[in-house]
Amino acid sequence: MRQNSVRKEGARQRAPHASDHGWDDGPHDGGPRRGRSRQDDARSGEPSGSAGTPPKDGGRPPGHRRKRGSGGGGARPPRRKRRVLRWSATILSVLILGTAGAGYLYYQHLNGNLETDDLNLGEHRAPEPTPNAAGQTPLNILLIGSDARDSKENQKLGGAKNTFGSPPLADVQMLLHLSADRSNMSVVSMPRDTLLQIPKCTDPDDGRVYPETGPRYMTNESLGRGGPGCTVATWEKLTNIHIDHFMMVDFSGVVSMADAIGGVPVCVDKNIHSRDSQGHGSGLKLKKGTTEVKGEQALQWLRTRYGFEGGTDISRAKAQHMYMNALVRKLRENTGLTSPNQLRKLAEEATDALKVDDGLGTIKKLYDLGNELKKVPPSRTTMTTMPFEYVGARVIPKPGDAEQLFRLVRDDIPLDGKGRKKPAKEKLSDDPAAADDQIAVQVQNGTRTATEPPTSGRANTVAQLLTGKGFTKATADTTTVLTEGKTVIRYPSAELEGDAQRIAKALKLPLSSVKKSTDVSGVTLVVGADWREGDAPPKPSKKDDRTPDSADALSGSDKKACMKVDPDFTW
Repeated sequence: MRQNSVRKEGARQRAPHASDHGWDDGPHDGGPRRGRSRQDDARSGEPSGSAGTPPKDGGRPPGHRRKRGSGGGGARPPRRKRRVLRWSATILSVLILGTAGAGYLYYQHLNGNLETDDLNLGEHRAPEPTPNAAGQTPLNILLIGSDARDSKENQKLGGAKNTFGSPPLADVQMLLHLSADRSNMSVVSMPRDTLLQIPKCTDPDDGRVYPETGPRYMTNESLGRGGPGCTVATWEKLTNIHIDHFMMVDFSGVVSMADAIGGVPVCVDKNIHSRDSQGHGSGLKLKKGTTEVKGEQALQWLRTRYGFEGGTDISRAKAQHMYMNALVRKLRENTGLTSPNQLRKLAEEATDALKVDDGLGTIKKLYDLGNELKKVPPSRTTMTTMPFEYVGARVIPKPGDAEQLFRLVRDDIPLDGKGRKKPAKEKLSDDPAAADDQIAVQVQNGTRTATEPPTSGRANTVAQLLTGKGFTKATADTTTVLTEGKTVIRYPSAELEGDAQRIAKALKLPLSSVKKSTDVSGVTLVVGADWREGDAPPKPSKKDDRTPDSADALSGSDKKACMKVDPDFTW
């Protein structure tokens, strides 16, 4: 069973939650906001929330149950010949496991450390990507930082005593995309206060159903609506990107792993002390230049908002990107970790700190993932932030730019602009199409976007349009509403490819809009957001595969990156 303490009682109202607690860098005296609730925060535009994962064994509450990976507690002697660290990735735990050769260190014991949870708690999944010519598919992993105050250690690190045991918030959310050919990797951060629609989620532990929210709901609330699987479902609903795995870590996990690593270099352009007269700030205090941070100081860096120029979640995301890039470079350069004991400690801390989905629930699976991630050099790793625009003190996905970034990830197009291939010439199927009046096609409405509701009746309208063109077996699916940026025709098997292409030709859609997919049982036309009105789809425009400037891309090889310090927080 899953660890119920991560969410606590789903029905319980969350205690007043100061905006500067959690992964945020607020007061640590545990004092509540006087007379303010989370609803008050939402009305005033102040940010709420923070980040974390499962507690250490000593901090688990009574009745705690942990869903473990396979294996018992027997220990193998550590392998003395340490593997050379020659790989990269972007989250502490996975990189650590691969680096340490954890599959050879207390294999069964480490399996027992791992905690698992359900991957997706929503009703609908984003379609799986189409394999490339070599049969490879990309990997998408959602990285989550939870603010759970479910252990004394997490409470001490996170502050806000009045929030102990409350439903956690997913205050750090990053989508890691590993390309199908393993040549490049992209990371997309979403600000914690992004307003969007959270889908219906069902908690598998107690069967509680959380209904779909309105269109302006804080994304970090998704974690408390059944667990990390609801955060995954929220991302899939917004981006239409199929997510293969998730990994979640908490305050104490960050500290313990940062200690085991031995320090990660970070840079500020002025002396910084993240603390103001009202107690806001993470407490981070560094001198100008580069400093190796570890332990609690590393957590302070990752949580700091007050002190960095701008003082926003966006500034904090940029600092997190710099930290992760520096971590990757350090591990690849084989510095800091010099003994088997250090590596063993690293593996112990990583497995104890992580919560993952069942697909990553053993050391072997994590080790295999590490081997995939290590194929990407830092120069081909790109960190980005979801393009956004402000609505009061909150943000929403920026129309156009956000969908452009999501499309690049969906289509497995590198965000660094390198290695992009010219599109192949469209090829007609060898499978002949049936007569128009014999082609069965289901039409679905995919006109919903992150900022606009779906166009009502669109599936019916287009189904009638097809019927008028002689496709008398066209039917509308009025029960399903999807998010699809561009109109697409999906088919499940080779013998229906010709039929799908015939539909495309009749509607004057490009053959590139025809996709093979095992998520459909027959030819399925999804009317996308590019065709919200009218009797004809828009003419395809020249593809722009550039990463939007508003994504604020940072290369993993950039060693000169340095956080700008707010003059009010220097010393």
